[in-house]
Amino acid sequence: MAEAQYEPRLKTLYRDTIRGKMNEKFNYPNPMMMPSLDKIVINMGVGDAVNDRKAVDAAVEDLTRISGQKPVVTKAKKSIAGFKLREGMAVGAKVTLRQDRMYEFLDRLITIALPRVRDFRGLNGKSFDGRGNYAMGLKEHIVFPEIDYDKVEKIRGMDIIVCTTARSDDEARELLREFNFPFRK
Repeated sequence: MAEAQYEPRLKTLYRDTIRGKMNEKFNYPNPMMMPSLDKIVINMGVGDAVNDRKAVDAAVEDLTRISGQKPVVTKAKKSIAGFKLREGMAVGAKVTLRQDRMYEFLDRLITIALPRVRDFRGLNGKSFDGRGNYAMGLKEHIVFPEIDYDKVEKIRGMDIIVCTTARSDDEARELLREFNFPFRK
């Protein structure tokens, strides 16, 4: 007997409810035109990497815990003398999530991490790029439950970019609102 395949909660929600609501609102002539989540990119810049090589390793380890996937170390493209930065130096880490890992991360972000942010009043609804992608920043990476607060030497911020297949910001905003993104009123 075949084992039942596990599917993330938000993926099921998208397939069963959100697609129908989006079609009601925008009336797509073809089901393939319906916007969906494409990928989520998480970027963590490490400013102290110039002085401390271990800072990048710590960021990579934290990002691995948060995303469940090994990140890529980002390197400086140019040398900048004022910052004591040389070309090719490690300056951060990034990871691209797709499919099930993307939905799992989004679920944890919306239901666990964002409510833990201090003085959280909602996400800015204007942080779209004009092509249906949404960017946000977190000041503290410790809001994720996977991070053990006692073992963190330095609290770092991160950028989270949600890429959709929507052709306009309005479609993308509505899609993310259906995923229960806590936008400000």
